[in-house]
Amino acid sequence: MTSTIDRPGRAPRSVGAADGGARSRVADVGGAAQPGLSSSLTSLARRFDSPVTSYYLIVGTTTALLLIGLVMVLSASMVTSYKDDGSSYAVFLNQARFAGIGLVGAVIAARLSVAWWKRLAIPSLGVAVLLQALVFVPGLGLSKGGNRNWLKLTSTLSLQPSELTKIGLVLVGALILANKRALLGRVSHAIVPYLVPVAAVTIGLVLVGHDLGTALVLIAIVGAVMYAAGVPGRLFVAAVGAAAVLAAVLVLTSANRMDRITNWLSGSCNDPNGECGQAVHGLYALADGGWWGVGLGASKEKWSWLPEAHNDFIFAIIGEELGLPGTFIILALFAVIATACYRIVSRSTDQFVRIAAAGAMAWILGQAMINIGAVIGLLPVIGVPLPLVSAGGSALVTTLLAMGMLVSFARTEPGAAEILAARPGVIKRSLAVLPRRRQR
Repeated sequence: MTSTIDRPGRAPRSVGAADGGARSRVADVGGAAQPGLSSSLTSLARRFDSPVTSYYLIVGTTTALLLIGLVMVLSASMVTSYKDDGSSYAVFLNQARFAGIGLVGAVIAARLSVAWWKRLAIPSLGVAVLLQALVFVPGLGLSKGGNRNWLKLTSTLSLQPSELTKIGLVLVGALILANKRALLGRVSHAIVPYLVPVAAVTIGLVLVGHDLGTALVLIAIVGAVMYAAGVPGRLFVAAVGAAAVLAAVLVLTSANRMDRITNWLSGSCNDPNGECGQAVHGLYALADGGWWGVGLGASKEKWSWLPEAHNDFIFAIIGEELGLPGTFIILALFAVIATACYRIVSRSTDQFVRIAAAGAMAWILGQAMINIGAVIGLLPVIGVPLPLVSAGGSALVTTLLAMGMLVSFARTEPGAAEILAARPGVIKRSLAVLPRRRQR
Protein backbone atom coordinates (compact mmCIF):
# COMPACT_ATOMS: atom_id res chain seq x y z
CA MET A 1 0.00 0.00 0.00
CA THR A 2 1.44 3.34 -1.07
CA SER A 3 1.98 5.94 1.62
CA THR A 4 1.04 9.56 1.32
CA ILE A 5 3.55 12.37 1.76
CA ASP A 6 4.70 12.60 5.36
CA ARG A 7 3.74 15.66 7.32
CA PRO A 8 5.93 17.16 10.07
CA GLY A 9 5.02 15.79 13.45
CA ARG A 10 2.70 13.12 12.06
CA ALA A 11 3.14 9.49 11.26
CA PRO A 12 2.76 8.57 7.58
CA ARG A 13 -0.70 7.38 6.59
CA SER A 14 -1.60 4.94 3.88
CA VAL A 15 -3.94 5.80 1.04
CA GLY A 16 -6.63 3.56 2.49
CA ALA A 17 -6.14 5.11 5.91
CA ALA A 18 -6.51 8.61 4.48
CA ASP A 19 -9.95 7.79 3.16
CA GLY A 20 -10.82 5.73 6.20
CA GLY A 21 -9.90 8.56 8.54
CA ALA A 22 -12.38 10.85 6.89
CA ARG A 23 -15.04 8.19 7.36
CA SER A 24 -14.22 7.38 10.96
CA ARG A 25 -17.35 9.09 12.26
CA VAL A 26 -19.39 5.95 11.64
CA ALA A 27 -18.63 3.19 14.12
CA ASP A 28 -18.31 -0.42 13.04
CA VAL A 29 -21.58 -2.30 13.17
CA GLY A 30 -21.35 -4.59 16.15
CA GLY A 31 -17.80 -3.55 17.01
CA ALA A 32 -15.03 -5.27 15.04
CA ALA A 33 -15.71 -6.12 11.40
CA GLN A 34 -17.33 -9.53 11.04
CA PRO A 35 -16.67 -11.87 8.13
CA GLY A 36 -19.28 -12.39 5.44
CA LEU A 37 -22.37 -10.26 4.94
CA SER A 38 -21.98 -8.09 8.05
CA SER A 39 -18.42 -7.17 7.01
CA SER A 40 -19.62 -6.22 3.54
CA LEU A 41 -22.43 -4.11 4.98
CA THR A 42 -20.00 -2.39 7.33
CA SER A 43 -17.66 -1.63 4.44
CA LEU A 44 -20.55 -0.32 2.35
CA ALA A 45 -21.75 1.89 5.22
CA ARG A 46 -18.26 3.32 5.61
CA ARG A 47 -18.01 4.06 1.91
CA PHE A 48 -21.41 5.74 1.86
CA ASP A 49 -20.42 7.91 4.83
CA SER A 50 -17.38 9.23 2.99
CA PRO A 51 -17.16 13.03 2.74
CA VAL A 52 -17.00 12.71 -1.06
CA THR A 53 -20.10 10.52 -1.41
CA SER A 54 -22.36 13.50 -2.22
CA TYR A 55 -19.84 14.72 -4.78
CA TYR A 56 -19.76 11.44 -6.70
CA LEU A 57 -23.50 10.83 -6.38
CA ILE A 58 -24.28 14.18 -8.02
CA VAL A 59 -21.67 13.80 -10.75
CA GLY A 60 -22.75 10.22 -11.49
CA THR A 61 -26.50 10.82 -11.57
CA THR A 62 -26.16 14.01 -13.61
CA THR A 63 -24.08 12.17 -16.20
CA ALA A 64 -26.48 9.22 -16.31
CA LEU A 65 -29.62 11.35 -16.67
CA LEU A 66 -27.98 13.53 -19.31
CA LEU A 67 -26.91 10.53 -21.42
CA ILE A 68 -30.31 8.85 -21.06
CA GLY A 69 -31.96 12.13 -21.99
CA LEU A 70 -29.89 12.55 -25.16
CA VAL A 71 -30.65 9.00 -26.29
CA MET A 72 -34.36 9.34 -25.57
CA VAL A 73 -34.63 12.79 -27.18
CA LEU A 74 -33.15 11.29 -30.35
CA SER A 75 -35.54 8.35 -30.23
CA ALA A 76 -38.64 10.41 -29.39
CA SER A 77 -38.01 13.23 -31.87
CA MET A 78 -36.60 11.50 -34.94
CA VAL A 79 -39.97 11.07 -36.70
CA THR A 80 -41.39 14.55 -36.16
CA SER A 81 -37.94 16.06 -36.63
CA TYR A 82 -37.66 14.47 -40.06
CA LYS A 83 -41.18 15.63 -40.91
CA ASP A 84 -40.66 19.23 -39.80
CA ASP A 85 -36.95 19.84 -40.51
CA GLY A 86 -36.02 17.22 -43.09
CA SER A 87 -33.52 15.56 -40.75
CA SER A 88 -34.10 12.96 -38.06
CA TYR A 89 -31.27 14.46 -36.03
CA ALA A 90 -32.29 18.14 -35.98
CA VAL A 91 -33.79 18.19 -32.46
CA PHE A 92 -31.13 15.83 -31.11
CA LEU A 93 -28.23 17.90 -32.44
CA ASN A 94 -29.77 21.03 -30.96
CA GLN A 95 -30.12 19.27 -27.61
CA ALA A 96 -26.54 17.96 -27.82
CA ARG A 97 -25.28 21.48 -28.51
CA PHE A 98 -27.01 22.84 -25.44
CA ALA A 99 -25.76 19.86 -23.42
CA GLY A 100 -22.21 20.82 -24.37
CA ILE A 101 -22.80 24.43 -23.35
CA GLY A 102 -24.40 23.29 -20.10
CA LEU A 103 -21.54 20.94 -19.28
CA VAL A 104 -19.00 23.73 -19.71
CA GLY A 105 -21.11 25.88 -17.41
CA ALA A 106 -21.46 23.03 -14.91
CA VAL A 107 -17.70 22.49 -14.77
CA ILE A 108 -17.13 26.20 -14.15
CA ALA A 109 -19.92 26.26 -11.55
CA ALA A 110 -18.43 23.25 -9.77
CA ARG A 111 -15.13 25.10 -9.33
CA LEU A 112 -16.67 28.25 -7.84
CA SER A 113 -16.34 28.81 -4.12
CA VAL A 114 -19.26 29.47 -1.80
CA ALA A 115 -18.12 33.08 -1.52
CA TRP A 116 -18.49 33.48 -5.28
CA TRP A 117 -22.00 32.00 -5.23
CA LYS A 118 -22.94 34.59 -2.63
CA ARG A 119 -21.54 37.36 -4.81
CA LEU A 120 -23.43 36.08 -7.87
CA ALA A 121 -26.79 35.73 -6.10
CA ILE A 122 -28.23 39.22 -6.59
CA PRO A 123 -26.75 39.82 -10.09
CA SER A 124 -28.05 36.46 -11.36
CA LEU A 125 -31.61 37.10 -10.22
CA GLY A 126 -31.45 40.72 -11.40
CA VAL A 127 -30.45 39.67 -14.92
CA ALA A 128 -33.09 36.91 -14.95
CA VAL A 129 -35.87 39.29 -13.86
CA LEU A 130 -34.79 41.86 -16.45
CA LEU A 131 -34.84 39.26 -19.21
CA GLN A 132 -38.20 37.99 -18.00
CA ALA A 133 -39.60 41.52 -18.25
CA LEU A 134 -38.30 41.84 -21.83
CA VAL A 135 -40.54 38.99 -23.02
CA PHE A 136 -43.45 41.45 -22.92
CA VAL A 137 -41.71 43.86 -25.30
CA PRO A 138 -43.26 43.59 -28.79
CA GLY A 139 -40.79 42.08 -31.24
CA LEU A 140 -38.67 40.50 -28.51
CA GLY A 141 -41.08 38.19 -26.72
CA LEU A 142 -42.47 34.99 -28.18
CA SER A 143 -45.59 33.01 -27.26
CA LYS A 144 -45.61 29.22 -27.33
CA GLY A 145 -48.50 27.07 -26.25
CA GLY A 146 -50.31 30.05 -24.80
CA ASN A 147 -47.34 31.10 -22.63
CA ARG A 148 -45.37 34.27 -23.30
CA ASN A 149 -42.09 33.29 -21.70
CA TRP A 150 -39.52 33.26 -24.51
CA LEU A 151 -37.11 35.84 -25.86
CA LYS A 152 -36.28 35.79 -29.55
CA LEU A 153 -32.50 35.92 -29.96
CA THR A 154 -32.19 34.92 -33.62
CA SER A 155 -34.49 33.51 -36.28
CA THR A 156 -33.87 30.00 -34.96
CA LEU A 157 -32.75 30.57 -31.36
CA SER A 158 -34.85 31.60 -28.36
CA LEU A 159 -34.25 31.88 -24.62
CA GLN A 160 -36.63 31.10 -21.75
CA PRO A 161 -35.70 33.56 -18.96
CA SER A 162 -38.05 31.91 -16.47
CA GLU A 163 -35.57 29.03 -16.28
CA LEU A 164 -32.85 31.46 -15.17
CA THR A 165 -35.09 32.84 -12.44
CA LYS A 166 -35.02 29.44 -10.72
CA ILE A 167 -31.32 29.44 -9.92
CA GLY A 168 -31.44 33.19 -9.16
CA LEU A 169 -34.28 32.72 -6.67
CA VAL A 170 -32.46 29.81 -5.02
CA LEU A 171 -29.34 31.91 -4.47
CA VAL A 172 -31.07 35.12 -3.38
CA GLY A 173 -33.45 33.26 -1.06
CA ALA A 174 -30.51 31.47 0.55
CA LEU A 175 -28.53 34.72 0.85
CA ILE A 176 -31.39 36.61 2.49
CA LEU A 177 -32.35 33.89 4.95
CA ALA A 178 -28.74 33.06 5.85
CA ASN A 179 -27.90 36.71 6.56
CA LYS A 180 -31.13 37.26 8.52
CA ARG A 181 -30.95 34.01 10.45
CA ALA A 182 -31.14 35.72 13.84
CA LEU A 183 -34.27 37.64 12.80
CA LEU A 184 -36.30 34.83 11.22
CA GLY A 185 -38.88 34.98 13.98
CA ARG A 186 -39.63 38.63 13.28
CA VAL A 187 -41.89 39.09 10.28
CA SER A 188 -41.02 42.76 9.89
CA HIS A 189 -37.27 42.16 9.91
CA ALA A 190 -36.56 39.02 7.89
CA ILE A 191 -39.33 37.79 5.62
CA VAL A 192 -41.71 40.55 4.60
CA PRO A 193 -39.31 43.37 3.62
CA TYR A 194 -36.78 41.10 1.93
CA LEU A 195 -37.88 37.68 0.67
CA VAL A 196 -41.56 38.42 -0.01
CA PRO A 197 -41.00 41.31 -2.48
CA VAL A 198 -38.28 39.37 -4.31
CA ALA A 199 -40.46 36.26 -4.61
CA ALA A 200 -43.54 38.29 -5.54
CA VAL A 201 -41.82 40.13 -8.42
CA THR A 202 -40.11 36.99 -9.71
CA ILE A 203 -43.18 34.75 -9.60
CA GLY A 204 -45.50 37.57 -10.71
CA LEU A 205 -43.62 38.17 -13.95
CA VAL A 206 -43.76 34.47 -14.76
CA LEU A 207 -47.50 34.36 -14.04
CA VAL A 208 -48.14 37.37 -16.26
CA GLY A 209 -46.69 35.21 -19.05
CA HIS A 210 -49.26 32.51 -18.11
CA ASP A 211 -46.61 29.90 -17.22
CA LEU A 212 -48.26 28.24 -14.22
CA GLY A 213 -45.90 25.24 -14.25
CA THR A 214 -42.76 27.32 -13.78
CA ALA A 215 -44.56 29.46 -11.18
CA LEU A 216 -45.36 26.34 -9.14
CA VAL A 217 -41.69 25.33 -9.23
CA LEU A 218 -40.68 28.82 -8.06
CA ILE A 219 -43.21 28.61 -5.21
CA ALA A 220 -41.71 25.25 -4.23
CA ILE A 221 -38.25 26.85 -4.16
CA VAL A 222 -39.45 29.63 -1.85
CA GLY A 223 -41.12 27.12 0.47
CA ALA A 224 -38.00 24.94 0.57
CA VAL A 225 -35.57 27.74 1.40
CA MET A 226 -37.90 28.97 4.15
CA TYR A 227 -38.21 25.50 5.64
CA ALA A 228 -34.47 24.80 5.45
CA ALA A 229 -33.72 28.17 7.06
CA GLY A 230 -35.89 27.30 10.04
CA VAL A 231 -38.60 29.90 9.53
CA PRO A 232 -41.12 29.61 12.40
CA GLY A 233 -44.01 27.27 11.74
CA ARG A 234 -46.69 29.97 11.80
CA LEU A 235 -44.93 31.92 9.06
CA PHE A 236 -44.32 28.81 7.00
CA VAL A 237 -47.97 27.73 7.24
CA ALA A 238 -49.10 31.24 6.33
CA ALA A 239 -46.83 31.22 3.27
CA VAL A 240 -48.13 27.80 2.19
CA GLY A 241 -51.71 28.99 2.64
CA ALA A 242 -51.06 32.11 0.57
CA ALA A 243 -49.49 30.02 -2.19
CA ALA A 244 -52.50 27.68 -2.21
CA VAL A 245 -54.92 30.60 -2.46
CA LEU A 246 -52.87 32.11 -5.28
CA ALA A 247 -52.85 28.82 -7.20
CA ALA A 248 -56.62 28.46 -6.76
CA VAL A 249 -57.22 32.00 -8.05
CA LEU A 250 -55.00 31.39 -11.07
CA VAL A 251 -56.90 28.21 -11.93
CA LEU A 252 -60.36 29.72 -11.42
CA THR A 253 -59.58 32.77 -13.55
CA SER A 254 -58.32 30.76 -16.53
CA ALA A 255 -60.76 28.76 -18.65
CA ASN A 256 -57.95 26.65 -20.09
CA ARG A 257 -56.55 25.71 -16.67
CA MET A 258 -60.04 25.13 -15.30
CA ASP A 259 -60.83 22.72 -18.13
CA ARG A 260 -57.62 20.78 -17.43
CA ILE A 261 -58.41 20.48 -13.74
CA THR A 262 -62.05 19.55 -14.39
CA ASN A 263 -61.12 16.88 -16.93
CA TRP A 264 -58.48 15.47 -14.61
CA LEU A 265 -60.81 15.35 -11.59
CA SER A 266 -63.72 13.86 -13.53
CA GLY A 267 -61.71 10.86 -14.67
CA SER A 268 -64.10 10.44 -17.60
CA CYS A 269 -62.07 12.25 -20.24
CA ASN A 270 -60.75 9.35 -22.30
CA ASP A 271 -61.09 10.67 -25.85
CA PRO A 272 -57.66 10.38 -27.51
CA ASN A 273 -58.68 12.97 -30.08
CA GLY A 274 -60.28 15.45 -27.69
CA GLU A 275 -59.13 17.89 -25.05
CA CYS A 276 -57.48 15.09 -23.04
CA GLY A 277 -55.68 13.67 -26.06
CA GLN A 278 -52.17 14.29 -24.78
CA ALA A 279 -52.82 12.69 -21.39
CA VAL A 280 -54.62 9.73 -22.97
CA HIS A 281 -51.87 9.05 -25.50
CA GLY A 282 -49.32 9.30 -22.69
CA LEU A 283 -51.13 6.51 -20.87
CA TYR A 284 -51.38 4.56 -24.15
CA ALA A 285 -47.60 4.76 -24.45
CA LEU A 286 -47.06 3.43 -20.94
CA ALA A 287 -49.62 0.66 -21.52
CA ASP A 288 -48.00 -0.37 -24.82
CA GLY A 289 -44.63 -0.59 -23.10
CA GLY A 290 -45.90 -3.03 -20.51
CA TRP A 291 -43.31 -4.73 -18.34
CA TRP A 292 -40.30 -4.76 -20.64
CA GLY A 293 -41.05 -2.17 -23.33
CA VAL A 294 -41.28 -2.44 -27.10
CA GLY A 295 -37.59 -1.72 -27.60
CA LEU A 296 -35.50 1.41 -28.04
CA GLY A 297 -36.67 3.34 -31.10
CA ALA A 298 -39.81 1.23 -31.59
CA SER A 299 -42.37 3.61 -30.06
CA LYS A 300 -45.66 4.00 -31.92
CA GLU A 301 -46.86 7.08 -30.04
CA LYS A 302 -43.95 9.21 -31.25
CA TRP A 303 -45.35 8.98 -34.79
CA SER A 304 -47.22 12.28 -34.24
CA TRP A 305 -49.78 10.66 -31.95
CA LEU A 306 -48.38 12.00 -28.68
CA PRO A 307 -47.79 15.78 -28.65
CA GLU A 308 -44.48 16.94 -27.12
CA ALA A 309 -43.16 13.38 -27.06
CA HIS A 310 -39.55 14.58 -26.83
CA ASN A 311 -40.31 17.30 -24.31
CA ASP A 312 -42.97 17.28 -21.57
CA PHE A 313 -44.04 13.67 -22.24
CA ILE A 314 -40.66 12.04 -22.77
CA PHE A 315 -41.26 9.90 -19.66
CA ALA A 316 -44.13 8.23 -21.54
CA ILE A 317 -41.77 7.32 -24.41
CA ILE A 318 -39.25 5.96 -21.91
CA GLY A 319 -41.99 3.75 -20.46
CA GLU A 320 -43.12 2.64 -23.91
CA GLU A 321 -39.69 1.78 -25.26
CA LEU A 322 -37.82 0.70 -22.12
CA GLY A 323 -40.74 -0.57 -20.07
CA LEU A 324 -41.03 -0.60 -16.31
CA PRO A 325 -37.25 -1.02 -15.74
CA GLY A 326 -36.60 2.15 -17.73
CA THR A 327 -39.04 4.21 -15.70
CA PHE A 328 -37.70 2.77 -12.44
CA ILE A 329 -34.16 3.75 -13.43
CA ILE A 330 -35.29 7.36 -13.94
CA LEU A 331 -37.08 7.38 -10.58
CA ALA A 332 -34.06 5.81 -8.87
CA LEU A 333 -31.68 8.42 -10.30
CA PHE A 334 -33.84 11.27 -9.02
CA ALA A 335 -34.00 9.50 -5.64
CA VAL A 336 -30.19 9.46 -5.62
CA ILE A 337 -30.14 13.21 -6.34
CA ALA A 338 -32.52 13.70 -3.41
CA THR A 339 -30.21 11.65 -1.18
CA ALA A 340 -27.15 13.65 -2.23
CA CYS A 341 -28.92 16.98 -1.66
CA TYR A 342 -30.12 15.85 1.75
CA ARG A 343 -26.57 14.87 2.67
CA ILE A 344 -25.32 18.33 1.74
CA VAL A 345 -28.09 20.02 3.73
CA SER A 346 -27.51 17.87 6.82
CA ARG A 347 -23.69 17.80 6.76
CA SER A 348 -22.73 21.31 5.65
CA THR A 349 -21.64 23.84 8.24
CA ASP A 350 -22.50 26.85 6.07
CA GLN A 351 -26.08 28.10 6.41
CA PHE A 352 -26.08 29.55 2.90
CA VAL A 353 -25.05 26.19 1.44
CA ARG A 354 -27.70 24.34 3.40
CA ILE A 355 -30.51 26.65 2.28
CA ALA A 356 -29.41 26.84 -1.36
CA ALA A 357 -29.02 23.06 -1.59
CA ALA A 358 -32.55 22.64 -0.20
CA GLY A 359 -33.87 25.11 -2.77
CA ALA A 360 -32.13 23.32 -5.63
CA MET A 361 -33.48 19.99 -4.39
CA ALA A 362 -37.04 21.36 -4.32
CA TRP A 363 -36.59 22.77 -7.81
CA ILE A 364 -35.27 19.61 -9.48
CA LEU A 365 -37.35 17.05 -7.60
CA GLY A 366 -40.49 19.20 -7.57
CA GLN A 367 -40.29 19.70 -11.31
CA ALA A 368 -39.66 15.98 -11.85
CA MET A 369 -42.68 15.10 -9.69
CA ILE A 370 -44.94 17.52 -11.59
CA ASN A 371 -43.76 16.16 -14.94
CA ILE A 372 -44.01 12.47 -14.06
CA GLY A 373 -47.26 12.98 -12.17
CA ALA A 374 -48.86 14.52 -15.27
CA VAL A 375 -47.65 11.69 -17.51
CA ILE A 376 -49.01 8.89 -15.29
CA GLY A 377 -52.27 10.71 -14.57
CA LEU A 378 -51.74 11.62 -10.92
CA LEU A 379 -51.67 15.34 -11.77
CA PRO A 380 -53.26 17.47 -14.49
CA VAL A 381 -51.14 18.33 -17.50
CA ILE A 382 -49.26 21.47 -16.45
CA GLY A 383 -46.38 21.57 -18.89
CA VAL A 384 -42.95 21.42 -17.31
CA PRO A 385 -39.97 19.45 -18.69
CA LEU A 386 -38.33 16.50 -16.97
CA PRO A 387 -35.00 17.87 -15.64
CA LEU A 388 -31.91 16.77 -17.61
CA VAL A 389 -34.01 14.43 -19.79
CA SER A 390 -36.58 16.45 -21.76
CA ALA A 391 -35.62 18.48 -24.82
CA GLY A 392 -35.19 22.19 -24.20
CA GLY A 393 -32.02 24.24 -24.30
CA SER A 394 -32.74 26.85 -21.61
CA ALA A 395 -33.99 24.26 -19.13
CA LEU A 396 -31.06 21.92 -19.78
CA VAL A 397 -28.34 24.57 -19.44
CA THR A 398 -29.87 26.04 -16.28
CA THR A 399 -30.34 22.62 -14.66
CA LEU A 400 -26.74 21.68 -15.43
CA LEU A 401 -25.63 24.94 -13.82
CA ALA A 402 -27.64 23.98 -10.74
CA MET A 403 -26.01 20.55 -10.65
CA GLY A 404 -22.60 22.19 -10.95
CA MET A 405 -23.54 24.42 -8.03
CA LEU A 406 -24.46 21.33 -5.98
CA VAL A 407 -21.09 19.77 -6.86
CA SER A 408 -19.43 22.96 -5.61
CA PHE A 409 -21.40 22.68 -2.37
CA ALA A 410 -20.53 18.98 -2.04
CA ARG A 411 -16.85 19.90 -2.13
CA THR A 412 -17.36 21.97 1.02
CA GLU A 413 -18.46 19.00 3.15
CA PRO A 414 -16.00 18.49 6.03
CA GLY A 415 -13.08 16.44 4.71
CA ALA A 416 -14.22 16.39 1.07
CA ALA A 417 -11.80 19.00 -0.27
CA GLU A 418 -8.82 17.24 1.30
CA ILE A 419 -9.73 13.86 -0.17
CA LEU A 420 -10.44 15.27 -3.64
CA ALA A 421 -7.17 17.21 -3.58
CA ALA A 422 -5.17 14.15 -2.48
CA ARG A 423 -6.56 11.61 -4.91
CA PRO A 424 -4.87 12.91 -8.10
CA GLY A 425 -1.53 12.63 -6.32
CA VAL A 426 -2.39 9.15 -5.11
CA ILE A 427 -3.20 8.02 -8.65
CA LYS A 428 -0.03 9.60 -10.01
CA ARG A 429 2.17 7.86 -7.45
CA SER A 430 0.41 4.54 -8.05
CA LEU A 431 1.06 4.78 -11.79
CA ALA A 432 4.72 5.57 -11.12
CA VAL A 433 5.07 2.30 -9.20
CA LEU A 434 3.61 0.11 -11.96
CA PRO A 435 6.73 -0.11 -14.27
CA ARG A 436 8.93 -1.10 -11.36
CA ARG A 437 6.56 -3.87 -10.37
CA ARG A 438 6.50 -5.19 -13.93
CA GLN A 439 10.31 -5.30 -14.05
CA ARG A 440 10.36 -7.44 -10.92
